[in-house]
Amino acid sequence: MLKSYYNKDVREAGLDEVGRGCLAGPVVAAAVILPLDYTHEFLNDSKQLTKFQREILQKEIMREAIAWAVAEVDNFEIDRINILKASFLAMHLAVDKLHTKPEHLLVDGNRFTPYPMIPHTCIIKGDAHYLSIAAASVLAKTYRDNLMSELALQHPHYGWETNVGYPTIHHRNAIRLHGTSSYHRMTFRLLKEEIEIEEKNSEA
Repeated sequence: MLKSYYNKDVREAGLDEVGRGCLAGPVVAAAVILPLDYTHEFLNDSKQLTKFQREILQKEIMREAIAWAVAEVDNFEIDRINILKASFLAMHLAVDKLHTKPEHLLVDGNRFTPYPMIPHTCIIKGDAHYLSIAAASVLAKTYRDNLMSELALQHPHYGWETNVGYPTIHHRNAIRLHGTSSYHRMTFRLLKEEIEIEEKNSEA
């Protein structure tokens, strides 16, 4: 079972993001403040859960959390500032939207741009260790998956309803056949050939 808190003497918000490795769509982050005594038998890293489990947990987290928020940074901003900065920006925006101010941030990963006036702790694989980070990962992933399914109705070629923008073979082949959409990240290597060219150049 995951831990309920990192420091019980402060109000903690768990932060996580999804969509960093996608070729299309926004990067999405969530911030969640859970009650100090909150426990859950199967809440975990969202990637370890089924879609059905995530949808059940999404409703429970929204109901039980002291505060929660989801924020996104679109593909144009990702291309402008790079995906790492965009991921941190999405987390900051999620914290901005919390109606209860946290006193400490628990951040999934090993790097973070400090949020003004609130200390933070980075936790590698934090969504597998702390409930608040796992809850954030669930909210971010369910939000983003649903968004990509909606965008798939506008752009049916790419299979976003299943791959949610990740670089699957089907997704890359669709880009090759149909070109890019207005949701693709143009600074990313969208085709396998681009990766192979870059690898050859780095070896030269």
